[in-house]
Amino acid sequence: MPQFSSENFSDWWRHGTENMIKTIEKNKNRLKRAKRVRGKITGTAERPRLTVFRSASHIYAQLIDDVARSTIVSASTLEKDFGKGGGVEAAKKIGLTLAERAKTKGVDTVVFDRAGYLYHGRVAALADGAREGGLKF
Repeated sequence: MPQFSSENFSDWWRHGTENMIKTIEKNKNRLKRAKRVRGKITGTAERPRLTVFRSASHIYAQLIDDVARSTIVSASTLEKDFGKGGGVEAAKKIGLTLAERAKTKGVDTVVFDRAGYLYHGRVAALADGAREGGLKF
Protein backbone atom coordinates (compact mmCIF):
# COMPACT_ATOMS: atom_id res chain seq x y z
CA MET A 1 0.00 0.00 0.00
CA PRO A 2 1.45 3.39 -0.94
CA GLN A 3 2.28 5.87 1.79
CA PHE A 4 0.39 9.15 1.83
CA SER A 5 1.29 12.27 3.72
CA SER A 6 -1.13 14.59 5.47
CA GLU A 7 -0.80 17.08 2.58
CA ASN A 8 -2.38 14.70 0.12
CA PHE A 9 -5.10 13.20 2.30
CA SER A 10 -7.52 13.34 -0.61
CA ASP A 11 -5.24 10.99 -2.56
CA TRP A 12 -5.37 8.54 0.30
CA TRP A 13 -9.15 8.80 0.51
CA ARG A 14 -9.58 8.28 -3.21
CA HIS A 15 -7.23 5.30 -3.15
CA GLY A 16 -9.16 3.56 -0.40
CA THR A 17 -12.64 4.02 -1.86
CA GLU A 18 -12.11 3.11 -5.52
CA ASN A 19 -13.45 -0.44 -5.13
CA MET A 20 -16.39 0.69 -3.02
CA ILE A 21 -17.38 3.27 -5.63
CA LYS A 22 -17.10 0.62 -8.36
CA THR A 23 -19.46 -1.66 -6.44
CA ILE A 24 -22.00 1.11 -5.93
CA GLU A 25 -21.86 1.99 -9.63
CA LYS A 26 -22.36 -1.64 -10.65
CA ASN A 27 -25.46 -1.92 -8.46
CA LYS A 28 -26.84 1.39 -9.76
CA ASN A 29 -26.40 0.18 -13.33
CA ARG A 30 -28.09 -3.14 -12.51
CA LEU A 31 -31.06 -1.31 -10.99
CA LYS A 32 -31.30 0.87 -14.10
CA ARG A 33 -31.41 -2.23 -16.30
CA ALA A 34 -34.02 -3.83 -14.04
CA LYS A 35 -36.23 -0.74 -14.15
CA ARG A 36 -36.00 -0.57 -17.93
CA VAL A 37 -37.02 -4.22 -18.29
CA ARG A 38 -39.88 -3.92 -15.78
CA GLY A 39 -41.36 -1.19 -17.92
CA LYS A 40 -41.77 -3.78 -20.68
CA ILE A 41 -42.92 -6.88 -18.78
CA THR A 42 -45.68 -7.36 -16.23
CA GLY A 43 -47.01 -10.33 -14.36
CA THR A 44 -50.68 -11.27 -14.21
CA ALA A 45 -52.57 -13.87 -12.20
CA GLU A 46 -52.48 -16.27 -15.17
CA ARG A 47 -48.85 -15.56 -16.03
CA PRO A 48 -46.99 -14.07 -13.04
CA ARG A 49 -43.52 -12.57 -13.08
CA LEU A 50 -40.75 -14.80 -11.69
CA THR A 51 -38.25 -12.37 -10.22
CA VAL A 52 -34.83 -13.12 -8.77
CA PHE A 53 -32.76 -11.35 -6.13
CA ARG A 54 -29.18 -12.44 -5.63
CA SER A 55 -27.17 -11.37 -2.60
CA ALA A 56 -23.59 -12.32 -1.80
CA SER A 57 -24.60 -15.39 0.20
CA HIS A 58 -28.27 -16.15 -0.66
CA ILE A 59 -30.72 -16.20 -3.54
CA TYR A 60 -34.42 -15.36 -3.44
CA ALA A 61 -37.20 -15.95 -6.00
CA GLN A 62 -40.84 -14.85 -6.10
CA LEU A 63 -43.84 -15.16 -8.37
CA ILE A 64 -45.50 -11.76 -8.46
CA ASP A 65 -48.90 -10.70 -9.80
CA ASP A 66 -48.26 -7.07 -10.78
CA VAL A 67 -51.93 -6.34 -11.46
CA ALA A 68 -52.99 -7.25 -7.91
CA ARG A 69 -49.60 -6.18 -6.48
CA SER A 70 -49.21 -9.42 -4.56
CA THR A 71 -46.71 -12.23 -4.20
CA ILE A 72 -48.18 -15.59 -5.15
CA VAL A 73 -45.34 -17.85 -3.94
CA SER A 74 -41.75 -17.36 -2.85
CA ALA A 75 -38.66 -19.41 -2.02
CA SER A 76 -35.20 -18.56 -0.73
CA THR A 77 -32.07 -20.13 0.67
CA LEU A 78 -32.91 -18.59 4.05
CA GLU A 79 -35.55 -21.27 4.63
CA LYS A 80 -34.74 -23.99 7.15
CA ASP A 81 -34.70 -26.96 4.76
CA PHE A 82 -31.99 -25.46 2.53
CA GLY A 83 -29.25 -25.39 5.11
CA LYS A 84 -26.20 -23.28 4.46
CA GLY A 85 -25.03 -21.60 1.28
CA GLY A 86 -26.53 -20.00 -1.77
CA GLY A 87 -24.44 -21.41 -4.63
CA VAL A 88 -25.46 -22.86 -7.97
CA GLU A 89 -26.80 -26.11 -6.47
CA ALA A 90 -28.89 -24.21 -3.95
CA ALA A 91 -30.24 -21.94 -6.70
CA LYS A 92 -31.36 -24.98 -8.68
CA LYS A 93 -33.13 -26.37 -5.57
CA ILE A 94 -34.85 -23.00 -5.12
CA GLY A 95 -36.08 -23.15 -8.72
CA LEU A 96 -37.47 -26.66 -8.19
CA THR A 97 -39.13 -25.66 -4.91
CA LEU A 98 -40.65 -22.54 -6.46
CA ALA A 99 -42.03 -24.58 -9.37
CA GLU A 100 -43.52 -27.12 -6.98
CA ARG A 101 -45.20 -24.37 -4.93
CA ALA A 102 -46.45 -22.66 -8.10
CA LYS A 103 -48.05 -25.92 -9.28
CA THR A 104 -50.01 -26.15 -6.03
CA LYS A 105 -51.34 -22.63 -6.70
CA GLY A 106 -52.29 -23.56 -10.28
CA VAL A 107 -49.55 -21.61 -12.06
CA ASP A 108 -47.66 -23.26 -14.92
CA THR A 109 -46.55 -20.35 -17.15
CA VAL A 110 -44.45 -17.38 -15.97
CA VAL A 111 -42.52 -14.38 -17.27
CA PHE A 112 -38.87 -14.51 -16.19
CA ASP A 113 -37.43 -11.29 -14.75
CA ARG A 114 -33.71 -11.59 -14.06
CA ALA A 115 -33.73 -8.15 -12.36
CA GLY A 116 -30.75 -6.77 -14.27
CA TYR A 117 -28.46 -9.71 -13.43
CA LEU A 118 -26.63 -11.60 -16.17
CA TYR A 119 -28.26 -14.87 -17.17
CA HIS A 120 -25.33 -16.88 -15.84
CA GLY A 121 -24.39 -18.90 -12.78
CA ARG A 122 -26.94 -18.83 -9.98
CA VAL A 123 -29.58 -16.97 -11.99
CA ALA A 124 -29.39 -19.48 -14.86
CA ALA A 125 -29.40 -22.41 -12.41
CA LEU A 126 -32.56 -21.07 -10.74
CA ALA A 127 -34.23 -20.75 -14.15
CA ASP A 128 -33.17 -24.28 -15.12
CA GLY A 129 -34.52 -25.65 -11.85
CA ALA A 130 -37.85 -23.88 -12.39
CA ARG A 131 -38.07 -25.33 -15.91
CA GLU A 132 -37.26 -28.82 -14.62
CA GLY A 133 -40.00 -28.36 -12.03
CA GLY A 134 -42.53 -27.75 -14.80
CA LEU A 135 -42.74 -23.98 -15.20
CA LYS A 136 -42.85 -22.71 -18.78
CA PHE A 137 -41.10 -19.50 -19.85
